[in-house]
Amino acid sequence: MQVIAKANNIRVSPEKVRLVVDQIKKMEPARSMVVLKLVHKSSAKPLIKVIGSAIANAKNNFGLDEQSLAFKSILVGIGPMFKRFQPVARGRAHSILKRTSHITVILEGEEKKKTEATKETKKLEEPKEKNGTKS
Repeated sequence: MQVIAKANNIRVSPEKVRLVVDQIKKMEPARSMVVLKLVHKSSAKPLIKVIGSAIANAKNNFGLDEQSLAFKSILVGIGPMFKRFQPVARGRAHSILKRTSHITVILEGEEKKKTEATKETKKLEEPKEKNGTKS
């Protein structure tokens, strides 16, 4: 089962995000959250949010076990750029591109298997009597 979480238009350059992603992509998602809290990079904070969202999606929407989760891929794409300019000599201007990024986290995991004991207990329950007279 695949679980996807996305964060778009993150105000950090994709090159800077990829530096942090390369450190954590081989880890388990739960362990990577702990490591990211100790990394002193601006891109760590949005990554914590996206990975946390993916783990929550896996638990709540698909009923997956957190221990069975693993990264299938972490994609960092180029978002829209803000164009600014820096005035320089002789009335000219140099352009500045403020870059943004799109982060996509794809997790893989195995579904929790339902035990057969719960099915047997349902069969053993006696049906309730209906209100009214017996014939």
